Amino acid sequence: MKLQLINGRFSPQDALAILTKMTQVKVSYQEAQIKAADREEDIKSREKRIKELQRNLQEAREYIAANGRHGVSLQAEILLTVDEHNL
Repeated sequence: MKLQLINGRFSPQDALAILTKMTQVKVSYQEAQIKAADREEDIKSREKRIKELQRNLQEAREYIAANGRHGVSLQAEILLTVDEHNL
């Protein structure tokens, strides 16, 4: 099964909005996993991932702010493939 989530070319403003929402979803997922985690190691790993996601988003914001006027755009294709044999 394949699910196409994003496919297109986006303006700097739309690209930032998409990246922000995607990051928010990923952070929310990690936070939910932290609440369900039993091991301190898992919690630390997920906290590290949240910080990494937030840092990456901040870098993207700064890059778009600095270069967005010069025609920076996001070209994205996100295709999820579910391998039913591993479920």
